[in-house]
Amino acid sequence: MRVTKVGTTRVCAICERTLLMGERSSRYAPEEGAELVDVCALCQETALEHGWLKEGTPSTPVVAGDRRRRRRTLPELLGLRRSGDGDALVPSEPILRRLSDNEVAVLEAADLFNGSSYRRTVGGIAKSLGDAKASVVPLSGTNGEIAVTVAWDLSWYQYRVSPESAQPVRLERRGHELDELETSFKEWNAHLENEGRLVPDIARL
Repeated sequence: MRVTKVGTTRVCAICERTLLMGERSSRYAPEEGAELVDVCALCQETALEHGWLKEGTPSTPVVAGDRRRRRRTLPELLGLRRSGDGDALVPSEPILRRLSDNEVAVLEAADLFNGSSYRRTVGGIAKSLGDAKASVVPLSGTNGEIAVTVAWDLSWYQYRVSPESAQPVRLERRGHELDELETSFKEWNAHLENEGRLVPDIARL
């Protein structure tokens, strides 16, 4: 009998983005006893902020009189509430706005970069040179490529992220002087965190 491999589509329960093949995610329960759902790397902090329980985390005993956390829906996580007609979503204050297509592309590029070996490379350099400036810039064209630039005063590295490529992240070029970079790549819209994790600076509100 022929066995056919069936692919399973995974979706982040918070941002509703379809997870890429091989993309790392974590499993969370929106409340104790709830079914586990996938959460992408960029949304894990949001899940924790809303009290979601990571798979394998010991659950705390339920104490009588304690208010259990209610499972929050995606619209609630985005800062939206339902109006009286039960369908239309109306904004409340403050709201977490929906991301533009470019912002979604930037987040996906950062996710791919963080899953590559280059994250450890820039993390190691940062231990020697200190805090880095970073930018994540979608390139013109229809192939969806994005340039990730990480720079210090003494050197810079630029990576090309191609989500549809077999090798989605590659080192494009590097240099020593920031003046060698085009102006568009010096609009610093991201930063590095622990171990070289690239985090885009996207306004939440």
